Amino acid sequence: MLLSAENLSINFGSRQLLSHVNFYLNEGDKVGILGINGTGKSTFLKVLSGQLPPDEGKLTRNPNVQISYLSQNPVMEDSATLLEQVFLHFPAEFRELNEYEAKSMLTKLGFTDFSQKIGTLSGGQRKRVALVAALVHPADVLVLDEPTNHLDSEMVAWLEDRLRAFRGGLVMVTHDRYFLERVVNHITELSRGKLYHYEANYSKYLELKEQRYEMAEASERKRQSILRVEREWIMQGCKARTTKSKDRIQRYEALKNQEAPETDENVQMAAASSRLGRKIIELHGISKAYDGRPIIETFSYNLLRGDRIGIVGRNGAGKSTLLHMIAGQLPPDAGFVDIGTTVKIGHFSQEGRELDLNQRVYDFIHEIAREVKTEEGTFTAKQMMERFLFPSDLQSVTIGRLSGGERRRLYLLSVLMEAPNVLLLDEPTNDLDVMTLSILEDYLQSFSGPIVTVSHDRFFLDKLADTIFEVRGDGKVQVYTGNWTDWAAKRREETAPKLEKPKTSVDRPREKKLKFSYKEEREFATIEEDIAALEAAIEENQKMQAEAGSDYVRLQELSDALTQLEQQLESKTERWLYLTELKEKIDAQR
Repeated sequence: MLLSAENLSINFGSRQLLSHVNFYLNEGDKVGILGINGTGKSTFLKVLSGQLPPDEGKLTRNPNVQISYLSQNPVMEDSATLLEQVFLHFPAEFRELNEYEAKSMLTKLGFTDFSQKIGTLSGGQRKRVALVAALVHPADVLVLDEPTNHLDSEMVAWLEDRLRAFRGGLVMVTHDRYFLERVVNHITELSRGKLYHYEANYSKYLELKEQRYEMAEASERKRQSILRVEREWIMQGCKARTTKSKDRIQRYEALKNQEAPETDENVQMAAASSRLGRKIIELHGISKAYDGRPIIETFSYNLLRGDRIGIVGRNGAGKSTLLHMIAGQLPPDAGFVDIGTTVKIGHFSQEGRELDLNQRVYDFIHEIAREVKTEEGTFTAKQMMERFLFPSDLQSVTIGRLSGGERRRLYLLSVLMEAPNVLLLDEPTNDLDVMTLSILEDYLQSFSGPIVTVSHDRFFLDKLADTIFEVRGDGKVQVYTGNWTDWAAKRREETAPKLEKPKTSVDRPREKKLKFSYKEEREFATIEEDIAALEAAIEENQKMQAEAGSDYVRLQELSDALTQLEQQLESKTERWLYLTELKEKIDAQR
């Protein structure tokens, strides 16, 4: 065991984030922490890494266990260079031994000038430098808060491989569902102050969580049924106050006081949009360059009502630049952008609105719109905030008291409150929890206007996009039909080395004629009968399973036999296809 937390409780002001929970991390455990924004995931990581003491409980780890921690918002020295920041708290000897590896990682994450000052970096670049500092640390336990934020697809794939090869313990918060699927072997869900542990990756966790809810609901239905019977008995009054009757009354009281299973509320998003005319947004040969370097060169596109476009590319290639030009917020150097008169753009940018941290949550949303009309009806600002998981007590607090994820969700609500009919989204999945992301995806699929989104979230683009714009960084914008997986497959085909076809020779010997071998000829004569026999055996097996009832031993035997029969049938079918094709070629030669 690398570390353990027992009877852990954490308070944040009046909010109970964790209440008497236990957590254990063994060597080889790779744990993904999930939970709705504001439930305390980042605070929990701070406690595990030793950055923050718990209010109650005991955190134990072997004195020899080294922990490396990546904060959600790392504090950095603006005057330090990239390499100085990476090795800020290490002795000179350590830097000397590990500088090559640090430079290699910085290069992988898009840096070439290692003497660049931290103060000149964007927020995303600073997070990537902090990630290198965390990974270069000789650690037995990695505690990472949103490590995939601000990484492009290639960087995420590199980090996936590195963390899968890591032999120590890993605890991380991430919204990247493909990352959770491929890297973690445990999921810990934080909900209403409790931890729920699943020995599973992301897809298996979804199954197990659904089973947990179903069992809890079944148990609650049973409790309510018993309560109804016992309540009738209590109301009738027992004939004699015997000990048995007293015990039954006590059992009734205990059952009545038992808490019903709690479930997390989901963000509810109702599509609200304004009328959209025929002309939407037309790009006519737009170009943009910075310091003589072409970012976008003579790119044209006519945005249509049903478009679902994902913009991908390396960090710094110009994805956000293209989105800002589409929004009409950045003028192109050449060409022009023609925006229709009925277009009302909802632009969700990486930077977000300039939020006044001293302003109340309610006042911020109420200033944008007092109410919004949707297909489900008209909702007031207060009702919309409740649908976005901002209950009354949270509406009255200042924005500065919200978590990073809650502020991001508030910003998203502010964009949707304006009832846009065109959505331009720049990294909308950053800092949003997995549950909110799932609801957001459903909302976007029901949105009637076009959507253009810059995102590194592969799962999000697979679910949403039907067209991919790849910004290549040399001025070219390549358009692909399909989602992220389709684009990735086509890019692999394009970049794969081309094999030269062998030159034909005039004196090449004639190819031998195709023919069955003696064994193949006999096999071809009987293979259809063999397939029919296997199909009959499978049908008989399925009948026997239906007759076996609750004889689980017999059912298991039949199930194992069925698996073997299906494998044999698949093998025979493939062989039949091969022999049939060979027979057709032989016949064609004649």
